[in-house]
Amino acid sequence: MEMNQYLEVFIDESKEHLQTMNDQLLELEKNPTELSIVQEIFRAAHTLKGMSATMGFEDLADLTHKMENVLDAVRNEQIQVDSNMLDIVFEAVEYLEEIIFDIADGGDGKKDVQDVVAKLQQIEKGEMPLEVQQNEVAATYEAAPVSEVDADSPFQNLDEFELTVLQESKDRNFQNFHVHVRLREDCLLKAARVYMVFEILEQVGEVIKSNPSVEDLEEEKFEYDFDVLLVTKEAKEDISARIMKVSEIENVEVNPFLVNQFIESKKKLRKDDAEEQESKQEKPEKAAENEKAPKAQKESKKKSVSKTIRVNIDRLDVLMNLFEELVIDRGRLEQISYELNHNDLKETVERMSRISSDLQNIILTMRMVPIEQVFNRFPRMVRQLARDLNKKVDFQVIGQETELDRTVIDEIGDPLVHLIRNALDHGIEIPEERVKKGKPEQGTLKLKAYHSGNHVYVEIEDDGQGINKEKVINKAVQNGVITREQSESMTDQQIYELIMASGFSTADKISDVSGRGVGLDVVKNTIESLGGSITIESKPGEGSLFSIQLPLTLSIISVMLVEIANERYAIPLSSIIETAIVKKEDIMHAHNKQVIDFRGKVVPLVHLKEVFEVPHDESEQDDLYSIVIVRKGEKMAGMVVDSFIGQQEIVLKSLGNYLTNVFAISGATILGNGEVALIVDTNALIK
Repeated sequence: MEMNQYLEVFIDESKEHLQTMNDQLLELEKNPTELSIVQEIFRAAHTLKGMSATMGFEDLADLTHKMENVLDAVRNEQIQVDSNMLDIVFEAVEYLEEIIFDIADGGDGKKDVQDVVAKLQQIEKGEMPLEVQQNEVAATYEAAPVSEVDADSPFQNLDEFELTVLQESKDRNFQNFHVHVRLREDCLLKAARVYMVFEILEQVGEVIKSNPSVEDLEEEKFEYDFDVLLVTKEAKEDISARIMKVSEIENVEVNPFLVNQFIESKKKLRKDDAEEQESKQEKPEKAAENEKAPKAQKESKKKSVSKTIRVNIDRLDVLMNLFEELVIDRGRLEQISYELNHNDLKETVERMSRISSDLQNIILTMRMVPIEQVFNRFPRMVRQLARDLNKKVDFQVIGQETELDRTVIDEIGDPLVHLIRNALDHGIEIPEERVKKGKPEQGTLKLKAYHSGNHVYVEIEDDGQGINKEKVINKAVQNGVITREQSESMTDQQIYELIMASGFSTADKISDVSGRGVGLDVVKNTIESLGGSITIESKPGEGSLFSIQLPLTLSIISVMLVEIANERYAIPLSSIIETAIVKKEDIMHAHNKQVIDFRGKVVPLVHLKEVFEVPHDESEQDDLYSIVIVRKGEKMAGMVVDSFIGQQEIVLKSLGNYLTNVFAISGATILGNGEVALIVDTNALIK
């Protein structure tokens, strides 16, 4: 077996341990005297160190080891937790992240960690060296009597040859050790962990026997414990330390295996066994109860273990692509059954449609990922930015269990980073200013996610100074985005949205945090490319709220199919308010544009024939207009089409590399009759 096959598992587990360290370090900063938190961080660091050493990533193992030393001193109350100490540990975690992400990208995991290692060693100065602690532990271990485990040894079936090898090795100054290893009960790859343990044991000596057998261990025919007889010249402390570097190892015991004593005890055991068998015959019922109890315990333990597997996301993508083809064929079959009007065919197609709908739900659920994966990186970022800006911030994360499609998760991270940095830099004031305004000196920044209908909403809210409307207007006029006259008729909402114009920035000075002229246009463009939208609310002196609306999934969407001349287009249902038939005489004009009165609101009309330049006969004029009312935030528009076809679930396909930046088209789909329908991007049509 090669290590490469475990690389993916190593990367996934390493990221989980890093996240544990990040979360617990933030908790430790709030509760510096809580040693149970330190224990959690130490456990994650220790496991990561062992995994790194096993996989051969020396820089990673070395840095984690130095960090582990500091944590060990903290949990032994030799070092006090303070913010300076935590800064260095956080810096070490950042280095660890960089190394692991480098490995994930195919790198060799090499990085110069001398600086941060020196800082960690500086923290240790003046404290009891780790070697002294280990020697004391070793001395205690040596002082303990030899365990009688050899009298009840799992190696009762040693043959004469094996016993001879053990006796001769003792004569040649080798040591015989009984190594007992217990895996954690949540271990996912037991055979892999056993392999790693055997790899270590074969580096330090020779394995004489194992219980269960090697074959059973490879086939995972054991619970969590296994035993090995080892001949070596290494000290038992070193053997134990090496094995504990393997992840998911709960406990290791290394005891001397006394061959001569074992032979004598084996003789005695034979005698005792005969007497025990006789005793069991006299008390069969009691023996049966004793036999039953441990089995019940084992079964309950088995049930408590979570039955999960890790699946490469590429496989899920392939599965999704295959299902998308199935959806297209399903639509084709529905079309054929409708045209042929064959009852048996109709029933079969309807049944297939129901089953494929259930399958679709399962596949989409498999692709759903908690937004926690994105949110997890923000607490540490906020902590560091707040320190850089000399601000006090209470960062609250709500709804991190909310799930989104993995495609959306991959893209939403950077926009959120930008919005959070913007809130910290432009929104929340420094403590002195907040006190003058009668606010608490600590600002509040909330990151919230929740489901609503077929959408997920992500909100970033702060209780800072809000958006200065006059400042925004002056900057917009100065940059030529709007004129002074236009600004006078704009609503507050429209003014706030100006900050998302390209190159717009109200920063008085450029800082490392924000204000580089990038503006929020990047955020807006990314969110709209995902089929989402962003709205801004603000109250001067009270704070701002940025609300992002995102679709649950990007692959399969529900649409309204419409016809324009002889072409078919799909409008996402998530954007549609309703459809309407309007008489020609009800069309009004405002600012040289056609508008309608929709429930007391003036809604402009957009003729899709003209937008997409669909060939049509100008002489054909209908007295009735078919209109699809769509919304983007607070804005609405009426899409004028020739006719409505109906609702349908379709597979969203990109237009490919040859058709990029096509105005108001977000993709295409293949309909049941084999035709291609373009999907309308309603957000682009509403200005």
